[in-house]
Amino acid sequence: MDLSFLQGPHEYDPRRNFSVTSTDWQQRINFQRLRKERLERARQKMEEEDLGALVLFKGENVRYVTSVFQGNWKNNIFIRYAVLPRGGDPVLFETIGSDMECAKIDAPWLKGNIRPAITWKWAEGAEDMMAKKMAKGIYEVLEENNVTKEKIGLDIMDMKAYKALEEMGLDLVNAWPVMSGARVIKTVDEIELLKISSAYGDAAMWKIKNEWLKPGVKESYITAKVNEFLYESGFDFVYDIIVASGGNTNPYRRWHTDRLVRHGDLVIVDANAIGPGGYFVDFVRCFKVGDNWTQQEKDLYKKCYESLYSAMEEIKPGATTKDVAEKFPVYADDKYGSVSLQQFAHSIGLDLYEGMWISRAYSLDYPAEIKQNMTFAIETFTGAPGLKQAVRLEENLVVTDKGYQLLTLAPHQAGFGDE
Repeated sequence: MDLSFLQGPHEYDPRRNFSVTSTDWQQRINFQRLRKERLERARQKMEEEDLGALVLFKGENVRYVTSVFQGNWKNNIFIRYAVLPRGGDPVLFETIGSDMECAKIDAPWLKGNIRPAITWKWAEGAEDMMAKKMAKGIYEVLEENNVTKEKIGLDIMDMKAYKALEEMGLDLVNAWPVMSGARVIKTVDEIELLKISSAYGDAAMWKIKNEWLKPGVKESYITAKVNEFLYESGFDFVYDIIVASGGNTNPYRRWHTDRLVRHGDLVIVDANAIGPGGYFVDFVRCFKVGDNWTQQEKDLYKKCYESLYSAMEEIKPGATTKDVAEKFPVYADDKYGSVSLQQFAHSIGLDLYEGMWISRAYSLDYPAEIKQNMTFAIETFTGAPGLKQAVRLEENLVVTDKGYQLLTLAPHQAGFGDE
């Protein structure tokens, strides 16, 4: 791709988002390249950690190495899994029946490496027997690739599965450093897909402000309308559309209710959804309903906006998570030494939360390096005791060679951008 006219990488320009559909006259999302580069990254990290194979049960990890997705319902309930052996091709163990037949039809790049998954969970008295059958199938793949004596990475824990695999004589280790290390740095096509998801997220926020949000509607109505819009737009899955209005903004209630939105309410909307190419958008805007912003509300918005953007300014290659966390307001993270998920940042991609988190709970003392092509959702909050209402904001961004580039472009309120 000749980018001399653009004078910069296409993937870093949020105004240059592709259609997800392919065509003969333009190179858009290159899904063949996406599949190839994700698999290469997983293999590279396996070599760095000296693993003989990965055994993956987490749905997003299975998708990362096999590029197969069959709905969110089965993603993380231990009924399907994949094995990536060193030097070999990934093997997908898919649920039997129609699911396995669909995988054979849909994923020719797996070269027929699709085998029946053995589901041991919820088998009551048969769990041990079924788990042993599952472990035997995995062992056969490892044996075929001569890696049974090497370290085998396991991404998430189920006691029955762990015991069954351990009884096969396998040296089981944590696979998360491999998968996290692979997924936290995005490929060109992953960034393009994140841009597309963000574009739909921006559109949803415009529709909320200009079409759906008014006194007399319920929080649940806004959640329903965003779900409808995103699913009609071809989204894989709408994870959660959090709508909090009026008193539900402080303390911030992170789920919708059937509360009636009133004249003068602040309304926080947090959109979390998986776009048509499999990548998340997760960002927040705060709206005022049916009235002008009061001075106190403007001050709260200003405080929230400025703390968010001051933290974002620290996001650049070579900086650390400590640099970012120092800009977050002191909050419950400091008081309890845990993560509130309200003054923090998190990697975003196939997962809503993947790779790296940034919080004052630990980033100040355990800094990690920020690298080019990491992607983050970063968020702040102005809630405090005694406030009738509060403000919350969140942006999605990619780390470029120069700093950060916003992926979410929905305008801000109260004098911060177009109203």
